[in-house]
Amino acid sequence: MRVPLRSRRSRHRVFPRTVSPLSVMLAALAPLALLVPAAADAQTRLSRTEQRIRAYIEQHRDAQVDFLARAVNINSGTMNVDGVRRVGALFRAALDSLGFETRWIEMPESMHRAGHLVAEHRGKRGTKRILLIGHFDTVFEGEGQQFVREDTVARGAGSSDMKGGDVIILYALAALRSAKALDDANITVFFSGDEESAGDPLSLARRDLIEAGKRSDVALAFEGGQRGIATVARRGASSWRLEVTGKQSHSAGVFGDSAGYGAIYEAARILDEFRKQLAGEQYLTFNPGAIVGGTEVTFDTLHIRGTVAGKLNIIARSAVVEGDLRFLSEEQKERARARMREIVAASLPQTSARITFADEYPAMSPTPANYALLAAYDSVSQALGYGPVTALDPGKRGAGDVSFVAPYVASMDGLGADGAGAHSPRERVFLTSLPMQTERAAVLIYRLSRQKQP
Repeated sequence: MRVPLRSRRSRHRVFPRTVSPLSVMLAALAPLALLVPAAADAQTRLSRTEQRIRAYIEQHRDAQVDFLARAVNINSGTMNVDGVRRVGALFRAALDSLGFETRWIEMPESMHRAGHLVAEHRGKRGTKRILLIGHFDTVFEGEGQQFVREDTVARGAGSSDMKGGDVIILYALAALRSAKALDDANITVFFSGDEESAGDPLSLARRDLIEAGKRSDVALAFEGGQRGIATVARRGASSWRLEVTGKQSHSAGVFGDSAGYGAIYEAARILDEFRKQLAGEQYLTFNPGAIVGGTEVTFDTLHIRGTVAGKLNIIARSAVVEGDLRFLSEEQKERARARMREIVAASLPQTSARITFADEYPAMSPTPANYALLAAYDSVSQALGYGPVTALDPGKRGAGDVSFVAPYVASMDGLGADGAGAHSPRERVFLTSLPMQTERAAVLIYRLSRQKQP
């Protein structure tokens, strides 16, 4: 509220001398000040609709676990195209029953990937468009990875990463539907079929997800979560390939002007300079995952394996190193790449090298919009009695599908099931986390769906 200090018709003060302008301003602002606690208090209490949402989730605890068991018992490793599609069919039928329009996006056969499921619910125009992100594929599969429940813990492939998150999405939407809170909501659900090993080319594998992000105002992703934390930033991931050439000569001449140092020494120099000059920067890591060097070298970039032949009395002619690079922003990534190129260019005598980079997952940088989303989630959590939620250290979470939409839309991740042993045969899910995470997701979606589109 603006209070004029001078009259428009006169330069004389409009306040009596006995009244302070500051006191008048404070008096005018007092009613607004009273509204602030009231608005904040409204966010820390559950409305009647939100209470109905919570009641539905509580009443369907067992059904949610049963649905998770059905999903886990369908083997769906990334390369198991039929299995991923079967999980997709299970969720597609459930989303159809909730009134969503669903479609399956096929990938070219040459990619050897199952495709993605997209479900859309169109509601009231002018309200926030919400994107919910999950995935159907798992790292492991097989009969030994079936759903086995032991009291409040269950194990099996994808039980927490991330079929547990997928059923949280599904039952949050079912709760909204039951409470008649879904009618006006604009929601897109995107379940990818190859998150654990994205298809090549990546531009095609993630094209539809990126387009869904551009059509949305908020993105919520359901990778594994915990009670008191959520993710507003994730590091990106890219790969690099170092190819080194030396002069093949008798080993007796190594280090000399004529023979030089050879490919293996040059590769070692480069890697050690990477370590010396770049190690220690916050959120930046770079790891050589595989190396081969000798007289004759082959390297399979698809399966990351190679062969090598040489002799102890011959200076190595070739070396190949492949590794990854992780970063929190595009700026950090480009700075690191530039420094790595400089190091590679400073070759030892009689050697040469080149390094190439390939983009994979972009970074999900921490933004004010992401933190605003976290604040909304924190309010929901406290209203439900689950306590505060803070941001997870970005260095503790790898790349994920949400990173592809984060440059375009306010984003948050880590809303899925709590568990342990992800990406291992020991994967398990803590079943008591399902209702908590489902309640928090459902109420957050409900509140966001009632807000005006920016």
